[in-house]
Amino acid sequence: MKTTDLVFIDIETTGLDPHKNEIIEVAALRVRQDWSNPEAPVFTEIGSYSAKIKPLHLEYADPVALRVNGYIASDWKDAVSLSESLTELMRLANGAIMVAHNVAFDSEFLNAKFGELGIVNTMHYHRIDTVSMAYAVLRNTPKVERYSLVELCKYFGIDYMNAHSAMPDVYADFALFKKLVS
Repeated sequence: MKTTDLVFIDIETTGLDPHKNEIIEVAALRVRQDWSNPEAPVFTEIGSYSAKIKPLHLEYADPVALRVNGYIASDWKDAVSLSESLTELMRLANGAIMVAHNVAFDSEFLNAKFGELGIVNTMHYHRIDTVSMAYAVLRNTPKVERYSLVELCKYFGIDYMNAHSAMPDVYADFALFKKLVS
């Protein structure tokens, strides 16, 4: 695993059900990892992708999810299709280990949509969850009661603006990952 690239991924959705709701934004950051010095691993950004995705069935959207994710129709006027976006995501993520904050959620949504579109998921079969990492590292830390990305970024002093926007979430998660492995 230490020689395989990582791909930090975040999606924004119209709700919590991957079979009913849609992905409306995706972002990814591919990172090469170098553990030759285990005291100070080096993580090098090697590519990124971000897109707003045109929703097709807003009638099934949860209004709370749309509010949380900042969905405003005019901001999505140049959005791409889900197929185009996930094809580009796979170009970037091919062979890499997926890393996400609550990886099960993002992975379940992506796998459902890959299946619907007939896109092969070519990412490595391992996945890394920064929520689980944070719990393992901080479980005995009284100051940490919640493991949301916002709360963990506050704890570590990570600059994090525009929560629930895919690319800022990806960069915040990458910064959190680096703190957790150090």
